[in-house]
Amino acid sequence: MKDKRLKIGRIPYANLFPIFHYLEKDCSGSAYKFVKGVPSKLNKMLRMGQLDISTSSSIEFLRNKDKYRILPWSSISSEGAINSILLFSKFPIHELNGKEIALSSESETSTVLLKIILKEFMSLKCRFKLTEQRSVKNILSSFSAVLHIGDTAMKEAKKIETLNSVYVYDLGELWDKYTGLPFVFALWIARKESVENKKELFSKLSSDLINAKKCAGRKFHLIAREAPQKKWLSEKELVAYWKTISYDFTERHLEGLRLFEKYARQLKISD
Repeated sequence: MKDKRLKIGRIPYANLFPIFHYLEKDCSGSAYKFVKGVPSKLNKMLRMGQLDISTSSSIEFLRNKDKYRILPWSSISSEGAINSILLFSKFPIHELNGKEIALSSESETSTVLLKIILKEFMSLKCRFKLTEQRSVKNILSSFSAVLHIGDTAMKEAKKIETLNSVYVYDLGELWDKYTGLPFVFALWIARKESVENKKELFSKLSSDLINAKKCAGRKFHLIAREAPQKKWLSEKELVAYWKTISYDFTERHLEGLRLFEKYARQLKISD
């Protein structure tokens, strides 16, 4: 017997906790099945048909538009600093030309964004290599810089607050500096055949997401009490972080996404 629930990819980072907190606590448990994974893992599962929908990297949608539909009105975006997509560097960013940068294996959209910023906006030519390591201090013993995302980025940022020798750059802030547009890190991406086969469930999810955004915005301080990230972030820090995130998907967000696609195609995103 086929599973009639929506199989939904869930990124376990702090950025989406308020939304999934609502979906799990206030929505019918019989409608949704959540599958946790980092962005790169969920992208692959969605592509392979192991999920119906996921909060997946925007670059995954741009690479495979023929497979997907975007659930409207919702995203994980920034309009300026995002505080969780960070480049840690031994050098000022304009001195990274010709140097090797480590990239988190969890990241896809942010990796392309970093390459756009360095090459297209700053005319820098850098070399890149994936890493499974998390300690910025250890990574910078072998690399000139490292890109981290999500909870790892925020944890490492707290660890190096006292180190004057490490420069930290927020990719959301850099994108805003050069474009003046929101940056869309992730979208609610659905497989086309799933939308056709589970129309009522997708209609329900779309409505639930709208309610989740409204509810979360009013209850950030209460939601923070239940967040697993409060082990290393205070409730006040969590609320401040969530307030920097844009969960909407407006015409300006779409404009930012289209500009990202333009630059990404110049970097041959299909490779």
